[in-house]
Amino acid sequence: MPDIIKLLPDSVANQIAAGEVIQRPASVVKELMENSVDALAENIKVIIKDSGRTLIQVIDDGTGMSETDARLAFERHATSKISSALDLFAIRTKGFRGEALASIAAVAMVELRTRRKEDDSGTLITISASKVESQEPCSCQPGSGFSVKNLFFNIPARRKFLKSDNTEMRHIITEFQKIVLAHPGIRFSLIHNDNEIYNLGTGNLRQRVIGVFGRQINNDLINLETSTTLISIRGFIGKPENARRTYGEQFFFVNNRFMKHPYFHKAVLEAYKNILPPEVIPSYFIFMEIDPAAIDINIHPTKTEIKFEDERAIWQILMASVREALGRFNIVPSLDFENESFVDIPVSSSFRGIPSPPPIEINPEYDPFAGEYDRPGENSIIEKFERENTKGWERLYTALEREEADSEPFETERKIFQIKGRYLVCPVKSGLMIIDQKRAHERILYEKFLEYSNRSRTVTQAELYPVEMELNPSDACVLKDIETEIRLLGFGFHFSGTNSIVITGRPAEVGVTDPKMMLSILLEEYKTTESEPSSGIREKVSAAMASASAISYGRILQKGEMEDLFDALFSCKSPNYSPKGKAVISILTLEEIDKRLR
Repeated sequence: MPDIIKLLPDSVANQIAAGEVIQRPASVVKELMENSVDALAENIKVIIKDSGRTLIQVIDDGTGMSETDARLAFERHATSKISSALDLFAIRTKGFRGEALASIAAVAMVELRTRRKEDDSGTLITISASKVESQEPCSCQPGSGFSVKNLFFNIPARRKFLKSDNTEMRHIITEFQKIVLAHPGIRFSLIHNDNEIYNLGTGNLRQRVIGVFGRQINNDLINLETSTTLISIRGFIGKPENARRTYGEQFFFVNNRFMKHPYFHKAVLEAYKNILPPEVIPSYFIFMEIDPAAIDINIHPTKTEIKFEDERAIWQILMASVREALGRFNIVPSLDFENESFVDIPVSSSFRGIPSPPPIEINPEYDPFAGEYDRPGENSIIEKFERENTKGWERLYTALEREEADSEPFETERKIFQIKGRYLVCPVKSGLMIIDQKRAHERILYEKFLEYSNRSRTVTQAELYPVEMELNPSDACVLKDIETEIRLLGFGFHFSGTNSIVITGRPAEVGVTDPKMMLSILLEEYKTTESEPSSGIREKVSAAMASASAISYGRILQKGEMEDLFDALFSCKSPNYSPKGKAVISILTLEEIDKRLR
């Protein structure tokens, strides 16, 4: 039997390695920018065309490479960062594996122009699908300039499954942010299709955070600084009132290297315990300095997973640091036992007997449920729903009640009660029907907004004074993705810059008083809303809009409002579940009640 094991060609091996290192255009941007930082560059310029499909160009003024180094840089496991295994325990550079350039050259057309300061001329090298096509001298500035064209041109399946341009650009912006935040002393710029998205000068860490996420974040930052023999922690955390429901402003850095660490993330959440709702996430920009020998970064080719020698101790230090910062800025309430501003209660000098209680007058004719409380007023949450004949509606919910519903599930007068500003309770033949009021309202509004978007005609209320709104680049990409659907819901706006819009109108069907706040909530809800693969973008936007506009828990409803909500819910096509797939209705049967009372 002949030998069947053979050595793979370099081109095939590089394509296999590229599957782990280069997943999308953002991966190319990350690897090239990290090489520029390691090359001690002071200015790094990133140019993107068509969200990286056509062109990714990274230009720096770093140390540059010689003619030989430029050729060797594209070989697998060729690196200038380490020379022996002992160097793995003292790594402070971004890269060290020597796989990035080889992987990029295997799936794209790459052009490199590089020159050292002491050289008279530079080197131009062209590589396509791991094959060197040309290498010749050229004239260029000191530093290196990589041009990556037609990414995944030789792997059609990978190129076909890239997301939309705005989605891929959002990933590029995220990777760009991770690097620029760690190096405020370097100038960075990001240009997409000839539009400048970022132009960041040198400065301190606070200035860099403001430059990346906008001026509005300045007042939300709380200083964080702790130093121990094991680790040093610095950076910023966000105020609880500005916490968001989506990830995007949560960053961990170790020795100026970005990392993902769910365990340390829980430490931050533990410090915010009891002052944040469970569904929101605080912002944080936390930088850790630790001995490189105490961590292992050689876990994954992307180098974003890091193992620590003593994670439990760091967890405690991190949690205590965040909690101390919150307490220092009076975010966490504390008890003050030295407060002297107590009310002085005078003590009578002589006993005069027990005072008689004040007289109580009772109006026997007063009825709190009479008059204006019988019907909802102008603030009714459900506006002028046409009530359909709900006789026999219970037939739709025989599966919930586990028995056949009779034609008259209610008594002559329907009774609906509210519990804790959260649930509506209504007696039915088989027991008690419990309705989640917020989810019910989400279902009602979802079907309403979906109808508006399908008929492509919604009433828009113009703003008397247009509102200017500044977005971070990531949210701007999201808004461009769903611009058409947002307009169909009744929002009127136009872009006044790359990352800013002017709101000129708002949906007339929703009682929105602040369109800026509503649009911000809608973007957050859209990013957190999960939809089935078969669902279109209109369904997802309608679900986000419904969640942002629905009544909140704790809202006390009047009798008429509860009736309108009840009737509107059972007029929906799918009243049992919210747009997010959560249960709206639950039946507590008589058998279950009997079991609990035994």
